[in-house]
Amino acid sequence: MNRNHFLKAGLAASAFLAYPFGAAARALARWRVGIGFMVKAAQDRTSQPMALFDGDTFWTKIAAADTEGDLYVFESRREKEGGPSHHYHFEQDEWWYVLEGEFLVKVGEEVFQAKVGDSVFGPRRVPHSFAKVGPGPGRLLMIFQPAGKMEECFRKISQGATRNMSEAEQDAFREAHGFKRVGPPLRQPKPMMDK
Repeated sequence: MNRNHFLKAGLAASAFLAYPFGAAARALARWRVGIGFMVKAAQDRTSQPMALFDGDTFWTKIAAADTEGDLYVFESRREKEGGPSHHYHFEQDEWWYVLEGEFLVKVGEEVFQAKVGDSVFGPRRVPHSFAKVGPGPGRLLMIFQPAGKMEECFRKISQGATRNMSEAEQDAFREAHGFKRVGPPLRQPKPMMDK
């Protein structure tokens, strides 16, 4: 065997043998060392709830920093009907769990009528939107996986960053935070009148 073949074979064998150890090292590096925590009802993980969209309140329950960006969990309380524009996330899956009230959730072409105890999953890169419908407050537990820049996005909106932006500037803001608007907000269909 010539020396070049011997060296290449040796390097290939060592890389093959090292792979499981490298994978284990990466897994250990992501293992979280720390303590658990509790966030009480109607409280925020950071003690700074966010006020968004004309009176809606967001309470972070698990911050992106708690999971090294793997997960972001928050509770959203909505007083009036409606919700965000139809949009999709480049890299995040989204999950909604209804705690109070009633919501319409559109994922792709499917529209779900979700009530207390129901949950809906929206995969990344699939357009979706949701809207609180009916009287009284509505509350959702929402999860983004991975967290992406959604928590940062909501904090900036809560601090007024988008207040005086044009539609084009808002679209650029959304895309800088990992999602794209593709349509208007979801609306509850109007009841048909009897003839």
